[in-house]
Amino acid sequence: MTTPEARLLRRVTTASVSVALLLIVLKLGATLSTNAISLMASLIDSTMDLLASLVTLIAVRIALQPPDEDHRFGHGKAEPLAALAQATFIAGSGAFLFLEAIQRLIRPQPIEAANLGIAVMLISMLATAGLLIFQRYVIRKTNSPAIKADAAHYKTDFLINAATIAALWIAHQGIEWFDPIFGTMVGGFVLFSAWQVGRTALDQLMDREVLDGSETRIHKLATSHPHVYAADHIRTRMAGRTMIIQLYIYLNNDLDLDKAHIIGDEVTADIQTAFPGADILIHEEPYQPENRAI
Repeated sequence: MTTPEARLLRRVTTASVSVALLLIVLKLGATLSTNAISLMASLIDSTMDLLASLVTLIAVRIALQPPDEDHRFGHGKAEPLAALAQATFIAGSGAFLFLEAIQRLIRPQPIEAANLGIAVMLISMLATAGLLIFQRYVIRKTNSPAIKADAAHYKTDFLINAATIAALWIAHQGIEWFDPIFGTMVGGFVLFSAWQVGRTALDQLMDREVLDGSETRIHKLATSHPHVYAADHIRTRMAGRTMIIQLYIYLNNDLDLDKAHIIGDEVTADIQTAFPGADILIHEEPYQPENRAI
């Protein structure tokens, strides 16, 4: 049965690919008509967005598959893998754009049909803004890292579109050197965006701890149970949209096994309420005076 989250993820990835295709067609025509490096920058960015969105679309569909015999923990890491691929695409486009802008600084070329370019950029901004609103809604509902990475591309695209309008207008006024200068600035910004997306993806793939105060909250929730004396060995990581939580809790030595597991289930339920969708593993241990809470 398809869940509401799964339907949202499929719709937003399809919308992302559709918008990217529309922007490429518009910007390709405008670039050929104007010969502006700023428009070429925006075209390259949209092309990379399309490739990244296709990767996201495939990765999200893989990540939505349930666990199987070969993937007992599910397929959630397909999403950070997609985000890492997106970072590679973005870095490549940024480097190409930076080098092309340097060439234009050395050999300046005039800007033609600037008004057409500005009109195309305005249409692009409207389409991108609509997609970003939809993506923000999906991110709030699903917390998908792949959609977050995809949205990062389109935020960049929106800013580039706005700046391209300014660059085209200034260059059209006779200040032609501003067009390649703008291209180098956009290239640097795109490279920085690639680094941010790639760093987040690598954190998940390398099972980095969730460093947002979650460990302290988990400890507080566990030790608030009246039968839990202490808690430690708390570990957290993200597998796509799923948070993995592991911890030890320390109970009275005289408890039988059934009672200990009932307490473990109650602590799990408390943590699950605070971290919906988390995969929680609790190990019950007999309490000794030397046990220390974190």
